Amino acid sequence: MTILRVAPFSLKIHLNNMTNIIEVQNLTYRYDSQEETPVLKNLSFHVKRGEWLSIIGHNGSGKSTTVRLLNGLLEADSGDIFISGDKLRADNVWEKRRQIGMVFQNPDNQFVGATVEDDVAFGLENQGIERQEMLKRVREALELVDMQEFKTREPARLSGGQKQRVAIAGIIALRPDLIILDEATSMLDPEGRFELIQTVKKIKDRHQLTVISITHDLDEVLLSDRVLVMKAGQVETSTTPRDLFSRPDLQDLGLDQPFTNQLKDSLLELGFHLPQHYLTEKELQDYLWELL
Repeated sequence: MTILRVAPFSLKIHLNNMTNIIEVQNLTYRYDSQEETPVLKNLSFHVKRGEWLSIIGHNGSGKSTTVRLLNGLLEADSGDIFISGDKLRADNVWEKRRQIGMVFQNPDNQFVGATVEDDVAFGLENQGIERQEMLKRVREALELVDMQEFKTREPARLSGGQKQRVAIAGIIALRPDLIILDEATSMLDPEGRFELIQTVKKIKDRHQLTVISITHDLDEVLLSDRVLVMKAGQVETSTTPRDLFSRPDLQDLGLDQPFTNQLKDSLLELGFHLPQHYLTEKELQDYLWELL
């Protein structure tokens, strides 16, 4: 009988590749080779398959630079990126880009089609998708983002929120494994931000996608499974939204205080005795109901 022996280290690498869609190891990057201080310095983190990871931090902390490196739009000075277990290299960057869909801050920069459905179909045409399959994917993607009735409209005549929905539809039609939202809601009003994030959540849950969100928006952070706090090109901490919102230095991280924290502070001043840790609106409501 032959006994198969697997080295523990090899087994660990295999398991990580199965559970992590992204592995970043010791990335360093400078926009200018003459820069003394790099934008990213020995940055390491992972993204689990199927999770929603929010990345927060002040402007200049390296958030957007990081996701551009993940998509091969920039090339690191040193360090490695693994996507679905494969090291990102010059000879596979186009293949790996097909696994990642990016939605940027300004959707106008992504539009190329004369109509909404033309724009959603553009990436599929570039990939040589057969026409009937392409029409099916365009229809399904527009239905997912509730934009089917706007399919013959010019993208330029849509509202900001509608434009971002179309941009997401164009990504969804390509069937990526991972969606990156790079400040995708920052130009929208509060209602538009909330609707867009709920749309992304619906798509994520339906198709078991992985989401990375670069954001300052509290609703995006609250929906995430995990939060990376970046500072000066490195990960300051990896935490849960609940633990993050329990921190007293949220404004130093570029975030506003959640409504429940603001309400708790006001109630504490009035003499109410409340837990120090973060409470969701439902938890705060239940706690106040018990007190009263």
